[in-house]
Amino acid sequence: MTRTGTEMKPNSRRLRLLATSDVHSNLLSHDYYADLPHPGIGLSRTSSLISQARAEVDALGGLCLLLDNGDWLQGGPIADAKTRVPGAMPPAVQAFAHLNYDAVGLGNHEFNFGLEVLGEALKSLPCPAICSNLRCLDDTVDLPLSRQLILTRTLPGEGAARPPVKIGLFSVLPPQTLIWDADHLQGRVQFEDIVDTARRSIADLRAAGADVVVALAHTGLGPEQITPGMENALRPLTELPGLDAAIGGHTHLLLPPETGPAEKFDVPVVMPGSNGSHLGVIDLTLEWGADRWQVADAGCELRPISTRSADGLVPTVPEAPALVRILAPAHARTRAVLAQSVGYVDKPHHSYFTFIGEDRALALTAAAQAAAVRPTLNASDLANYPLLSAVAPAKFGGRAGPRNYTDVPGGLLSRRHVADICVFPNELRCVLLDGARLRDWLEMSAGFFNRLAPTKTGSPPMRLENKDRAGHNFDVIFGLEYEIDPTAAALFDAEGRRIGDGEGRIRNLRWQGAPVKRDQMFAVALNSYRTTGGGNFQMLDNLPRLPLPPQMVRDAVTAYIESDLAPDPLTAQPYPWRFCKHLGVDACALTGPGARPFLTELPAGLAHRVEVTEDGFLALYLSL
Repeated sequence: MTRTGTEMKPNSRRLRLLATSDVHSNLLSHDYYADLPHPGIGLSRTSSLISQARAEVDALGGLCLLLDNGDWLQGGPIADAKTRVPGAMPPAVQAFAHLNYDAVGLGNHEFNFGLEVLGEALKSLPCPAICSNLRCLDDTVDLPLSRQLILTRTLPGEGAARPPVKIGLFSVLPPQTLIWDADHLQGRVQFEDIVDTARRSIADLRAAGADVVVALAHTGLGPEQITPGMENALRPLTELPGLDAAIGGHTHLLLPPETGPAEKFDVPVVMPGSNGSHLGVIDLTLEWGADRWQVADAGCELRPISTRSADGLVPTVPEAPALVRILAPAHARTRAVLAQSVGYVDKPHHSYFTFIGEDRALALTAAAQAAAVRPTLNASDLANYPLLSAVAPAKFGGRAGPRNYTDVPGGLLSRRHVADICVFPNELRCVLLDGARLRDWLEMSAGFFNRLAPTKTGSPPMRLENKDRAGHNFDVIFGLEYEIDPTAAALFDAEGRRIGDGEGRIRNLRWQGAPVKRDQMFAVALNSYRTTGGGNFQMLDNLPRLPLPPQMVRDAVTAYIESDLAPDPLTAQPYPWRFCKHLGVDACALTGPGARPFLTELPAGLAHRVEVTEDGFLALYLSL
């Protein structure tokens, strides 16, 4: 494996690829939700790693390219239109310009704000943007994108002795983007299959004379077997002939992993986490032969911006002062907007126990959604439909780490607290469905849990959460009452396919104390991500909707806290779900260390032991 600092042979040259991905506009080392410094995030710290890596290659007489793999436009509050400095370029674009990126790819979140906003951001980019599997269907769509790109660079020390090296780049993202942002994209663009596009792009780039071909693959690992329309296709993509290196993304993994066995690929692959947590480094050794530059050796690594100690995260590099200075106006405006008061809550609202008990932040969001929908429903011919409200956690630890939890104190609230509760820029929707689909919806959500069995003597309890299922797909539907039995088999897999025909996990599903009937009709308030197919909830496909005035869920929550919306009857209902009683199993659930002050909120006897894990989470050992 080629590593940083390795001496080069006289006839070889170093080509280093530096990669960022899934930065999500976390450009500074600051947590805007808590309004505190955060040493584990921030392109400002990654910038210091970039400077170091460039200096190393300069010392070796090599060539360096800086690339981003998508999900840079949307994310942290600094990217929100309401916090943007009027007339200024998007903060991510300012950062790209300062750091001299060579090219950027697109991720699915670049489309969250619509094609017009994306088009304006692309026009202000200081470097080429690439998206190889995007096709425009509407002549009015103006996206200055390259389908693929060849960068021609002269290798240091070569001069006129040998031709420049030609680096071919292509970029792919999940075709499911069309579903996730259907309201912005349907009928205007389409997305082609990742593997088919990659195969064609590699061939085209080679035919055009590329010496090196690199994939900006905004996609997760996925299975080795190719299936049409894969969301996560990194494994089969890296096996395609003619590819020299790949930069993965989308699922926020660390590749190569910091611990455990490394995934084996045919080419060097990096996936640098998320939020600027790591810099991906791919080193290619080029040698001249057969009248072209060829890759003779390759290696890769991740460089973290922080490490974990007993006291928490410790930075490995400082923030880059120049980038901090450039982003200072955007940073100051973001903090000022988020500091504006909106109202009052009498108790803390946090997500530390969202998978094992009550989550007041979810309850608040559900009530706000219902309060915003109810006047329109009552004025329609569907006024006799019971109104429910579906919500899911946005901050729940996971790959984003043990600090990634909603934590809003009781008392006066500001806009940053609302942003902490409503992280994503989703719009409010209302769908109409029957009890049969409603039950399937809950069964899909309950698939988030592993199937639990009695703990064997001497063995640790099973993890409660299935690591292959995303926490933001654990929908809780307020206005109902139901129990979940995680000892039963799940009825749906992560793709939304029915895999079982048993009783399922949902027990005692009731509305106002009576069992929900299969043909009983309901109206359900929810967000636009779920209605457009996010999370693979296939039972929600093609449901009729109640027409609503345009409104963001975050704005509905703000209006509800400000008392601009009437208190909703859902607030008088009990919390919707709980685990079935007396299951006779133990399980381990992970939460953040910030949960310690709230442990008394858990039912007596539920958590019989608490300990901190090596990666900083708080493990709760449960008796169910």
